Amino acid sequence: LLFVLGTVSCTLFLAVNGLYSASDDVIELTPTNFNKEVIQSESLWLVEFYAPWCGHCQRLTPEWKKAATALKGVVKVGAVDADKHQSLGGQYGVRGFPTIKIFGANKNKAEDYQGGRTSDAIVDAALSALRSLVKDRLSGRSGGYSSGKQSRESGGGDKKDVIELTDDSFDKNVINSDDVWMVEFYAPWCGHCKNLEPEWAAAATEVKEQTKGKVKLAAVDATVNQMLAGRYGIRGFPTIKIFQKGEDPVDYDGGRTRSDIVARALDLFSDNAPPPELLEIISEDVLKSTCDAHQLCIISVLPHILDTGASGRNSYLDVMLKMAEKYKKKMWGWLWTEAGAQSDLESSLGIGGFGYPAMAAVNARKMKFALLKGSFSEQGINEFLRALSVGRGSTAPVGGGAFPKIHSVEPWDGKDGELPVEDDIDLSDVDLDDWDKDEL
Repeated sequence: LLFVLGTVSCTLFLAVNGLYSASDDVIELTPTNFNKEVIQSESLWLVEFYAPWCGHCQRLTPEWKKAATALKGVVKVGAVDADKHQSLGGQYGVRGFPTIKIFGANKNKAEDYQGGRTSDAIVDAALSALRSLVKDRLSGRSGGYSSGKQSRESGGGDKKDVIELTDDSFDKNVINSDDVWMVEFYAPWCGHCKNLEPEWAAAATEVKEQTKGKVKLAAVDATVNQMLAGRYGIRGFPTIKIFQKGEDPVDYDGGRTRSDIVARALDLFSDNAPPPELLEIISEDVLKSTCDAHQLCIISVLPHILDTGASGRNSYLDVMLKMAEKYKKKMWGWLWTEAGAQSDLESSLGIGGFGYPAMAAVNARKMKFALLKGSFSEQGINEFLRALSVGRGSTAPVGGGAFPKIHSVEPWDGKDGELPVEDDIDLSDVDLDDWDKDEL
């Protein structure tokens, strides 16, 4: 999801075009106050995501206000103008209006409210949810959100991929690690740190998955681990530093949303990652494992070795390797085969029989492909891949709707090809002189 970055003015209760005002018992929520009011609260919350122009929302408004007044001091009732604050709506998967969410014991897992739109139905649902929350606390289960260091170390599922570091554990984990580390230095009392916390946690999980653990997100309580805070000159909170092997740490000065953090982590990952392997399709396993593991697999069909020799083939492979390096941030798979070696595959990709070298980009999940129309050169392939990377370019379904049978072949040995050896013809019984005379 894309979150909107920027400073949001603090007109918390007086949305000009909103449906609620300061005189209501409905608490107006915005990106500025949402974390503090809802996420860090011990209270149960009912939150309506609305758009001022939405007729259903307008009809709900008096019922929502009535429910808020009835529940005052018992359950918190809030409202988000999700038309104005699209980042909040996007964060909670709001697709239509009004959407009502219940924020209970686990504030990071809101439940959808599916009940009636009358004040009675809303109050009944709120009291039912409140009863469940209290009974869970009574039985020793989740007791809601607790902020600061305690919550970070509680091992809650939402923060499971943020690595907590201390003065004692920092050096052995981070210094000289082959992995890239993004480390947040925080203070438990710091409001900005609390706002960052859910974004940092969500980013940690996504980054771990997308980089296979090669970029790690960590946190240091700088009020406790003062040796580290002193060593790295931490003056304000939160401060995020990037640590890479053999380099001095640098400050992260990007946005504080999950998407901003993930984007920078993936840049760091791709900058440090080797280019993807360029594999010859010598078996079905090579094709399927590569194409299934990547969003796109780029397949080239190169001319027969007798048409190009080793030097000609290597020049084509060099072009592919350069493009694989250039587009390594995309994390695509790269494959090649010799013309005629996988003729069924060629036919399914609309190549078949002529026009070598050729290239197709295949989405194995959708079983669709796009074909290189320009030249098989750095410029031609770059234009082709650049268009694909921004969602342009025409696609077609893979013939038959699935990859065809792949033949197992011997890998290229890196040498020039040899013509097949023909049987020697014994000419000893032929009288060439007579043959010449007859021909003449």
